[in-house]
Amino acid sequence: MSVDASRLRDAVARLVELDVAPIVQAGDPVLRAGTVCYDGQLDDAELARLIDLMTRTMRAAPGVGLAAPQIGLPLAIAVVEDPGPEDDETAQVRERIAYPHRVLVNPRYTPVGDEKVAFYEGCLSVQGWAGVVARARTVHLEGLDERGNALDEEVTGWPARIVQHETDHLLGVLYLDKVETRSLATGTAAHRWASEPHPLAAARALGFELP
Repeated sequence: MSVDASRLRDAVARLVELDVAPIVQAGDPVLRAGTVCYDGQLDDAELARLIDLMTRTMRAAPGVGLAAPQIGLPLAIAVVEDPGPEDDETAQVRERIAYPHRVLVNPRYTPVGDEKVAFYEGCLSVQGWAGVVARARTVHLEGLDERGNALDEEVTGWPARIVQHETDHLLGVLYLDKVETRSLATGTAAHRWASEPHPLAAARALGFELP
């Protein structure tokens, strides 16, 4: 895809004046169109303001990641940050640890090994819903950070899930494309199932299989 650089900078200029950006919801074409690689379309100050806006928006939602298409921009940039769970059981079962704030520019991931794990996840662009998604337990993450430094590392557990979820956004893929459809829940049911460390009870009650 191609993006007019002038229009892109104008869109960024309008957005960064906001305290937080509106989060685009499923059904908007920008979430399905994919993104263009970031190759300096913005100057350093513009990029810094965009990252600040994305970070404020993610934290205000609150969420653990936000991709540029979720605020209407077809750029391959995402921010991630996870303070971690409040209870030890969830931390252990989900391999969920604190994941410090970072910026992913032109990220890509490759599964490491064949092991998959399935847990409930949600999305700021699919408000009110949650569903079980089987994802690679470990991935090899490549790309750049906001300063142009190379990312080349293995990520495991819940941080790997975050990386996969946000990178998928940049490809026009939503978690709904990979979800176990019988697991989908909303309202109090979504809160109930997603708050349990492991979806075993949901699988038995709703009739779906886990890897």
